[in-house]
Amino acid sequence: MHTSVRASETNADTVQARGLRRPGLWRWRVVDIVVASVVAVASAGIFLLWDVVSVGPSALLTPLLPGLQELLAGPWLIAGVLGGLIIRKPGAALYAEVVAATVEALVGSQWGPTTIISGLAQGLGAELVFLVFLYASWRLPVAILAGAAAGLACGLNDLVLYYPGSGTLFITIALISATISGAVIAGAGGWVITRGLAATGALSRFASGRSAAARV
Repeated sequence: MHTSVRASETNADTVQARGLRRPGLWRWRVVDIVVASVVAVASAGIFLLWDVVSVGPSALLTPLLPGLQELLAGPWLIAGVLGGLIIRKPGAALYAEVVAATVEALVGSQWGPTTIISGLAQGLGAELVFLVFLYASWRLPVAILAGAAAGLACGLNDLVLYYPGSGTLFITIALISATISGAVIAGAGGWVITRGLAATGALSRFASGRSAAARV
């Protein structure tokens, strides 16, 4: 077991050393596109459900402390983190989040076309973190950072689109709340979901599934 762990760590170091020029990193297979799209559509269903369910909690949090309603942002950020963790290709996080937001907008989001703009911002947030780690590290801390970045991007986007002219206190609370929600729900939650899917064998055609099997 210790030998396998050391071999795995050595392989990860080699992959990182080769950076963004690794063979096959930038090539999307048909299965990558299909699964990323499935993740996006499934996430859009979560988004639409959360559009309705979040109304009550938001009504409670907003008067309690303005800006605190951004704690509810997490479920809207999960597509990007899941897409990145499962597909492990450049652009996967952005693709999954934007497609999910587009489906949500087309089906009937209460925010209309601006939903797609939000998806673009949130997807970019997660994508940038995976890029910083050269698409080579998919551990829990990286997933949490990706979720946090998506949350921060969500908070900034919401301030521009929905809360222009907000005061400093509101901005601070909103950004902190969105970042925490993204880190916990989209980041840690997305990582747990990915591990769960890998354990079932559903991701056997992906590195995310093979690495989980190797740990077992």
